[in-house]
Amino acid sequence: MIPQETGLWSRPFILCWIANFFQGIGFNLFLHFPGFLTELGASSVVIGWLSATMALTAIAVRPAIGQIMDSRGRRGLILFGSVLNVAVTALYLSVDHVGLWVYLIRGLHGVAEAILFTVLFTYAADHVPRSRLTEGLALFGVSGMLPMSIGGLLGDWVLALHGYPALFQAALACNGLALLFALGLYDSAPSPMAEMSSPRVGFLGVARQTNLLPIWWLTTIFFIGLAAIFVFLKTYVMSRGVGSVGGFFSAYAAVAIALRLGLGWVPDRFGAVRILVPSVLALAGGMLALALAESNRDVLVAGALCGLGHGYTFPILSGLVVTRVGEVDRGSALALFTGIADLGAVMGSPLFGWVAEEWSYTGLYALAAAGLAVGVAVFLPWDQADRGSSSPSPDS
Repeated sequence: MIPQETGLWSRPFILCWIANFFQGIGFNLFLHFPGFLTELGASSVVIGWLSATMALTAIAVRPAIGQIMDSRGRRGLILFGSVLNVAVTALYLSVDHVGLWVYLIRGLHGVAEAILFTVLFTYAADHVPRSRLTEGLALFGVSGMLPMSIGGLLGDWVLALHGYPALFQAALACNGLALLFALGLYDSAPSPMAEMSSPRVGFLGVARQTNLLPIWWLTTIFFIGLAAIFVFLKTYVMSRGVGSVGGFFSAYAAVAIALRLGLGWVPDRFGAVRILVPSVLALAGGMLALALAESNRDVLVAGALCGLGHGYTFPILSGLVVTRVGEVDRGSALALFTGIADLGAVMGSPLFGWVAEEWSYTGLYALAAAGLAVGVAVFLPWDQADRGSSSPSPDS
């Protein structure tokens, strides 16, 4: 049964936060994995295919993850995903050439991360008070944003001193700690009463639910836009000769985390959709700032704007999903939501790569900004027309 918490920092929420934090560091240590593949002689094309392998397996298992969560609860999947994550991380120590074996490992890694990203996020949503939903999800999101910077910096330090085997061992240790904290979680699942009052519609049902369609639309546009940053910022900096990846993401993470810790309550107080629109436009402004950047300061400003946009957009979108779907289908709905994150990367990466090659990085980031603006322009009237066609939600 899903409990109704009265405070944000309940014991299960804290344990879930810590487990997500450690598995996030373990995952972000693999930001350095392309360097390992390069040492083994892999080309950029092969590195791209290995990245796609992980994303595609993560997408493929999302429907099953949602169904199992809603029918059997969360804890079993969290433990299975944590054990699989530890085992897969250990397998990287056996890689000494690029072949079928590393593709298999990457595929299994995609399954493990899909389970943990989806189920830990759903578990956190189960234990957040409804009146503070967006604030709670924003706070939980900090456990995923901090590892972005920690994993990169820790990886730099480990590689400088010990090399890639030690990097994989560090990731293994972090994932092992995540498993230990996950063992303390008790189960949560829809109550029998909830299942009787609201029949389960499943993964395909929530994908077609009328008042969720505009959310799926804007979520897709959001994650496609993020691909422009997370995939191409490194080559953008090298090509333009301004700014740095570290500087951009430091500004990005600092603003996003400060926003979530200090002002995470704003969407719940003033209305999620009212805050969502300017947040997406702030992200678009950051993309446009990258397109026009001529100095290191311009890149820092772009990072701050993107962090401002991401800091609110992700928890608001996920909170809207939770409020608009029945309790019995929460797992399936959040499985679809997190799956769109991987789908956005698969869709956005080749598109933006083509634009960068055929036009320029200015064109790439201008297109990303325009796409986000169009996404909002389509979302607003669509959402206003469809809101309330299913269960009502306090998200205006």
